[in-house]
Amino acid sequence: MADFSKILEQAQQMQGRLEKVQAELANMTVSGSSGGGMVTVDADGKGQITKVRVDPSIVSASDVEMLEDLLLVALRDAQQKSADLAKQEMSKLTGGLGLPFKLPF
Repeated sequence: MADFSKILEQAQQMQGRLEKVQAELANMTVSGSSGGGMVTVDADGKGQITKVRVDPSIVSASDVEMLEDLLLVALRDAQQKSADLAKQEMSKLTGGLGLPFKLPF
């Protein structure tokens, strides 16, 4: 039973480190942008959008479609960077192991 106890202890340590990494990700920020920085979107390390900035010079009632496109590109950019950041931080935790399952975030 000593081996099982050791495995259980390691699993508990891993869970503690996972919770720590998740908390750290919530405090990290990535930025996505489009239109040469005219639209910028900030997200935390968990992918939650925290801020959207739009340069007033691109706001035009006659071209709402362009603004929508710029927002969409910036949002996707921020979400991709957030996912990349989370993957990078998790690889530190798992030692670069390619786990056969998705972690819970």
